[in-house]
Amino acid sequence: APRSGSDQSIMRLYPDDDSADALLVALLHQAGHDAQVPADVGMVGDFDSVHLTQAVREDRVLLSRNHDDFENLHDLVMQVQGHYPGVFIVRRDNDPGRDLKPAGIVRAIRNLLAAGIPIRDHFHILNHWR
Repeated sequence: APRSGSDQSIMRLYPDDDSADALLVALLHQAGHDAQVPADVGMVGDFDSVHLTQAVREDRVLLSRNHDDFENLHDLVMQVQGHYPGVFIVRRDNDPGRDLKPAGIVRAIRNLLAAGIPIRDHFHILNHWR
């Protein structure tokens, strides 16, 4: 559920190194989202756990294509009964023609938010929301 007083259609996002391409960041900003990338905070090339820590520190949902590592980090946070803003994953399909492009990622985020399901403490695969 959104925090009280927050707009569920606007997200604070942290696209990690593999998701921080300029077009996606521009489209996220155009859609009204607040996106911070590793280059903004001098963290290009850092470990996934460091990126997740930054996302948590800034209360941002982490956006990545790195499914396995972030699923494991999500499982760790849940196992220790922790809380965090959440993770959005973009899976790469076997067919590159079906991969989510930047505009599709922004649309999937909009569709997920419109569904009103919890984001905090959850691991969402955006491909399911195209």
